[in-house]
Amino acid sequence: MSKPAGVGSLREGRYIIVDGEPCRIVGITKSKPGKHGSAKARIVAIGIFDGAKRSFVKPVDANVEVPMINKRSGQVFSVTSSGVQIMDLETYEYLDAPFPEDENLKAKLTSGVEIEYWQILGRVKIVRIK
Repeated sequence: MSKPAGVGSLREGRYIIVDGEPCRIVGITKSKPGKHGSAKARIVAIGIFDGAKRSFVKPVDANVEVPMINKRSGQVFSVTSSGVQIMDLETYEYLDAPFPEDENLKAKLTSGVEIEYWQILGRVKIVRIK
């Protein structure tokens, strides 16, 4: 799920969808309006799931999509060779999540550990251990 937002209202540290991928904004530069054009913003963002750097230029009054991030608590049910199985602590449903890129976080994932995970556009990312 996502919602529209104006380019002029975006700030660093917030999230945006670039090329269908949810990203965290790391830099915004705005130019002044010219004689025949409107003010433009150059936005640099890094993908949440893949870590790829993406940038684009749009008019400040244009709209972009902002992802709805669902931050939830869960418990590690099992660790397999392909990923981690998580049980949500509110709904008790099971989810499959890939291993996090952070090696320290990956090493602490054992059965029974409580974690915080994010659901973004139907994908799951383990963020931290509680």
